[in-house]
Amino acid sequence: MLTDALIPVQRAEDIFPQYRSTPIGHLLEYHNLGRPFETYTRAELLVGMCMDNRKHLRIPDNFAYIIRAGGANLRPSEFKVSYAIAVGGVSAIALIGHNNCGMVNLAARKDQFIDNLVENGGWAREQAEEHFMSFAPLFEIGNEIDFVLSEAVRLRHRYPKVLVAPMLYRVEDNLLYLLHEE
Repeated sequence: MLTDALIPVQRAEDIFPQYRSTPIGHLLEYHNLGRPFETYTRAELLVGMCMDNRKHLRIPDNFAYIIRAGGANLRPSEFKVSYAIAVGGVSAIALIGHNNCGMVNLAARKDQFIDNLVENGGWAREQAEEHFMSFAPLFEIGNEIDFVLSEAVRLRHRYPKVLVAPMLYRVEDNLLYLLHEE
């Protein structure tokens, strides 16, 4: 992982200027800085983050829609993204990858995936192999930082009026980091 791409947010001044006083800035303040919760009657933000069970955001109720998908890959959930923008009225997306993601290097887990789908899921081996071979290429993300940065660019092109912020959640300290974009 390219740790020089990670920008820690330890005080409000660390938040990039374009995110201050926006739902993105508020997310960083709530989660990293312990900002007291405000009351929300509707979501202001869409959070796209991995389904990994090691991550939990510190945010108030009703503040955000959250889509959890392997690797924070929102491509298969694009209709839900559109819904949050069109019907939910969100104006910002926080795209949050995390380190040590299981969607990185899926090929290395092929045997484990197949063996355990047979053992724990009751699948036939051939069916489990076909399932892995069909879907692993769709969900493999390469490396976490590069994927989140490229997905942020894609979402910005798709939704040009929506503020999109790429971030990384470090499981070691449970904090959000902004990503340096070139």
